[in-house]
Amino acid sequence: MSRPRQEKAFDIDKYVVLKAYKEAKANRGAPGIDKQSISVFEMDLKNNLYQLWNRMASGSYFPAATRYVEIDKSDGGKRILGIPTVKDRIAQGVAKAYIEPRLEEVFHEDSYGYRPNRSAHDAIEKARKRCWKYDWVIDLDIKAFFDTIDHELLLKAVSMHVSEPWIILYIKRWLKAPMQNKDGQLIDREQGLPQGGVISPILANLFLHYAFDKWMVKNLPYAPFERYADDLLVHVETKKRAEEILEAIGQRMTQVKLELHPQKTKIVYCKDSNRKGEFEQIRFDFLGFTFAPRYARNKFKQQFNNFLPAASDKAVEEMGRELRRFRIHLQTGQTIAELARLYNPVILGWINYYGRFYKSRLGQLLRRINIYLIRWARKKYRRLSIRANAWKYLSQIAEREPNLWAHWSFGVIPKVGSLGAV
Repeated sequence: MSRPRQEKAFDIDKYVVLKAYKEAKANRGAPGIDKQSISVFEMDLKNNLYQLWNRMASGSYFPAATRYVEIDKSDGGKRILGIPTVKDRIAQGVAKAYIEPRLEEVFHEDSYGYRPNRSAHDAIEKARKRCWKYDWVIDLDIKAFFDTIDHELLLKAVSMHVSEPWIILYIKRWLKAPMQNKDGQLIDREQGLPQGGVISPILANLFLHYAFDKWMVKNLPYAPFERYADDLLVHVETKKRAEEILEAIGQRMTQVKLELHPQKTKIVYCKDSNRKGEFEQIRFDFLGFTFAPRYARNKFKQQFNNFLPAASDKAVEEMGRELRRFRIHLQTGQTIAELARLYNPVILGWINYYGRFYKSRLGQLLRRINIYLIRWARKKYRRLSIRANAWKYLSQIAEREPNLWAHWSFGVIPKVGSLGAV
């Protein structure tokens, strides 16, 4: 006699679990505290996925601690990541799949971070246009945002859009899951979201939707903004109004138990040829770009100052460091085509992201690739030891195969007569 089929406490679609696994695999995250990679998880895939679904559907799923990882920040500080296990990443992906569609219906149109069909470029483009329209911008920095999100306020926001008890239950468990450092010590968490979690970005967006977006629409509808996760810009017509709005936003942050960074938050004058007068701050960084007065040409080829975004100094310096780490000029065992296949994905990533605005900013960096290739050719081929010969050789390849290297397609082509300092 067969036993009666046991009903699960929660109705969770197995297909959603499978889809969450595929997304976790595509994202190729690092292992958690159990050191289990996706490839190891896949060695018993069917059983592992069934076990995870069974525990989530029965209410017996409990997440493991997240792995504590410190990442160096460009300002010299540390960013703390909490890396979940593969199983926990899949479980978070399941919950995200259920709540993301309904939250997309309510999120503000000027919230861009970690949302489908929206990008950093969309936020930068909107900011660029508004900087032309509004003389002043408030560059807001929330101090340690992910580490200081209040759990009670977050769960209150979650409850306004989530009715499934299992999702609320597991979000509470994810919020309370401790971090484990490299010594095995567990670090309890009473606030904040672990950066590195699959569900953390959408929960952070939900928190700021109520803490900032909706509050701005209700109280400061005349001050448009762009928000990419916790990177925020607010556009204002006058300096006096900017100071008033900054004070009001600071008070709002206090209400929701957040704090504006006193050194990094600033009021910026969007100076260009038509905006007279001086102000201490005339530039700001946003999503890897620096907005500042820059030379431009109008349709009559006349030069003037415009307030425009371009790859930031920090971004260019980091790309330069990565380029040096390639050590292209020392890889004489490779052909030029093999080198191109190896490094084009990275170079193309630089071009696709930072070349979108004020692309000439990348020129010097990309020309350095040609210089490294000249050095490579001179080391690889004795007949090319003379610099002019090596440059001619590279120019001929570029003429014959202009799409071989990503930066050649971008227009940074080696030409005879423009040797540069090699």
